[in-house]
Amino acid sequence: MLEEKEPRVTISFYKYFHLDDPQQFRDELYIKFYEIDVFGRVYIATEGINGQISVPENKKDRFKEILYNCHPELNGIRLNEALDNDGKSFWVLRMKVRNKIVADGIEDQTFDSSKTGKYLTAKEFNKLSEQDDTIVVDMRNSYEYEVGHFSNAVEIPSRTFREQLPKAVELLQNHKDKNIIMYCTGGIRCEKASAYMLHNGFKNVYHVEGGIIEYVKKAREENLPLKFIGKNFVFDERLGERVTDDVISKCHQCGAPSDRHTNCANQKCHDLIIQCERCAEEFKGCCSHDCVQHLVP
Repeated sequence: MLEEKEPRVTISFYKYFHLDDPQQFRDELYIKFYEIDVFGRVYIATEGINGQISVPENKKDRFKEILYNCHPELNGIRLNEALDNDGKSFWVLRMKVRNKIVADGIEDQTFDSSKTGKYLTAKEFNKLSEQDDTIVVDMRNSYEYEVGHFSNAVEIPSRTFREQLPKAVELLQNHKDKNIIMYCTGGIRCEKASAYMLHNGFKNVYHVEGGIIEYVKKAREENLPLKFIGKNFVFDERLGERVTDDVISKCHQCGAPSDRHTNCANQKCHDLIIQCERCAEEFKGCCSHDCVQHLVP
């Protein structure tokens, strides 16, 4: 990638649909992606596909053609282009077959992930989220919420999506008569979460179409008030996309304003932390003095 001269584009996509043979689907799609220099991470399961990839700009149309034609359910699916789109997000192509494209911990065989809440566009979200009988729910992990979120969003404290689903049902149990709007980074988690809330007796459930990425893109295009503040955490080399200039989180070590995510430089720890530049220098990129002492030269 470092030697490439062609600009790259970072794209995320997902679709819930049934696949009879995920392994064969994966193998055939891998060959086609590899031939056009796609990098990234793609998960495939009987319940669908979930991908975050980087593709050379001059091969973007070919990528779309391949994806749209590899299965009837994928024809014309939404592709979320990154907000901070320099393409330097992935370095290799990894495609894996998993039990689910999003690990949810749901064992109830009667649950149907296709019965989802109603999509909301950016304009519809802005209007509905301002109503008194509406609760906006962040369906991301705590470290994502910490650096950026919708200004009136409720956090469901957790480190994983599988922890969060039952917590959301429990915390909102007394609000089944209200409008529940769920959101996440690109839509895949909040779409499944909306189905889970409906499965558990909630009536007026919505989710933001395309997640934060699509919301910000449309809000900017349509000159709408931007209700997301701070930084949008992303699961690639960038670890974040700047949405607004607001820095709403603090360095985990000194408490100074910072939304700079990094992994501890001690590979035996590798904990994800928020670390300001001053502490990064003092701690040599580590999360603690103990990790500094155990750094491999």
